Amino acid sequence: MSPSFHIPYILPTALLALALVLKLPTFLRASRDPDVRATTLLLIWATAVLVVITPVNIERLNVLTGVPNIASPWAYSFLTAFCATGLTMIMRWREPPSVRRRRRIRRIYWIYAGIVAVLWLTFILADVPTARVYDLDTYYAGTPWMREHILLYIAAHTVSSLVAVSMLWKWFPEVANRWLKAGVVFLQLGFASGLVFDVAKTAAIGARWSGHDWDVLSTQAAPPFALLEAALVALGFIVPQAGPFLQKWVRDRREYRRLAPLWHALSSLTPAAAEARFGPWTPLDLRLLQRRQRIHDALRMLGPYLDPVLYQRAREAARAGHGVPEADADGVAGAVTITAAISAYRQGGPSVSPVQGPRGGAVVGGHIEGIASALHRPRILQDVRRRMTSTESAHHHG
Repeated sequence: MSPSFHIPYILPTALLALALVLKLPTFLRASRDPDVRATTLLLIWATAVLVVITPVNIERLNVLTGVPNIASPWAYSFLTAFCATGLTMIMRWREPPSVRRRRRIRRIYWIYAGIVAVLWLTFILADVPTARVYDLDTYYAGTPWMREHILLYIAAHTVSSLVAVSMLWKWFPEVANRWLKAGVVFLQLGFASGLVFDVAKTAAIGARWSGHDWDVLSTQAAPPFALLEAALVALGFIVPQAGPFLQKWVRDRREYRRLAPLWHALSSLTPAAAEARFGPWTPLDLRLLQRRQRIHDALRMLGPYLDPVLYQRAREAARAGHGVPEADADGVAGAVTITAAISAYRQGGPSVSPVQGPRGGAVVGGHIEGIASALHRPRILQDVRRRMTSTESAHHHG
């Protein structure tokens, strides 16, 4: 069997397995949260379906167990569990907690648990001695009990997909959160793909009953839509939870880097012992919090050396320049003032204010982000200093 044949199965399976691995830490921390538990189970079922239906694994199961076609009840049971979990997840999203919702969710689980039990019962009762890796559904379409086995899983999957698409369609206009809205779109596309899978399978089986050979619909047309459904539905449940986390991570990362020049400039003023306790694996939000704290601690130390007069002069010079927007002038002026204060502090020069307090910090305290950004542009700072020197020289000669 060509390895390239397994690639379509490997890609979505790897995606689901990766999503499951990334979800496990959250599950371990919040295993009592129904949403976290349901999402983890959904990923487990989806991954299990794709692992079992991979042709090479179907053959391995047949050989290891000695039971031809044993992969069928396994795969269809996982698929049924996937359908039940998907429906209950949508209900959790759409409806607030209530006794009615809890009863409906419990009812769905019991119904689909019963379907799983019947799947195994019909398989046990069926006579399916010939192992079929690719065309089991059509090959045994007319076999007593196996026929019911196949129709049951298709019917359960079709009903869950139709109900899911209907609920999502009605809910979509009410969704305001963009990440949740994106998740709903993925889910709609995923369950719609599942319906295409069901139609193709049903058509191929119906053709067998009428004496026609449409097996290609079952063996070649349907499987890609099953793979697509698993990946899209999994993404639909992952995106609303992972999206906000990634958005916050990107925002924190951007701020962490933006604060770097200011932090480096001030780092020599505060003890570095705290920094040594943090490594590259320390959570970003903790490192960002530490960076902000050290900046504020250093600014308090620099308070007596922060010159309000220098700040105003630098601000006027920045506003008079051609390359600094007025909105950035406060940040540029703050950067010039802090640089001068650091120099005075290191040289042990006289303070501007005799009392360390909010006066000096108030000069720059409200413009930390702008100051950090200005320190990324040393040429503009040099231009402002040069302009200030020229202005001071002109006043002196005047």
